Amino acid sequence: MVTIDETAPVIVRLSTVIDAPLTTVWDLHTDVAAWPTWNTDVDQAELAAPLTPGDSFTWRTHGLDITSTVRELVPGERIVWGGPAAGITGIHVWTFEEAGGRVTVRTEESWSGAPVDAATDELGKALHDSLESWLSHLKARAEHAA
Repeated sequence: MVTIDETAPVIVRLSTVIDAPLTTVWDLHTDVAAWPTWNTDVDQAELAAPLTPGDSFTWRTHGLDITSTVRELVPGERIVWGGPAAGITGIHVWTFEEAGGRVTVRTEESWSGAPVDAATDELGKALHDSLESWLSHLKARAEHAA
C-alpha cells in the first residue's frame, strides 16, 4: 500500500462526510477531465487514458501545471497519485468509505522539496486550504447530484 511521505515537512490530513452514494462520489472524484466543472480551483485537467496505476494525468491549479502519476487504485476505496511540481514532490492519498448511505472521504497529502523547506508554514497553509476547498467542492457537487 502506497502512503504519503511521513517525513515530509508538510503533511495535511482532512476528511468530510458526504450525503451521497459512493458511486456518485467516486465517479466525480475520478473523472479527472471533469474536475474544472465542479472544482473552481482547477483550471484545466486532462487524462489521456483510464485511471490505472502507472498512468499520468495533467492538471492546472493555483498557477501550477502538474503531472500526477497514479500510484495505486482500488476502485471505490482508494486512489493515490503524486509527482513533482515546481520543485515540490507531492504524494496524495484519497480513501472512500461508505456507511449508511453516506461516504467519508479522507485525504492526506505530503509535500517535500526545496521550496517546502524554504516556506514550510506558508505552503502548509496553502495545502490545507486547497484540500479543504477540494473536499467542500466535492461534497457540494455530490450532494447536489444525489
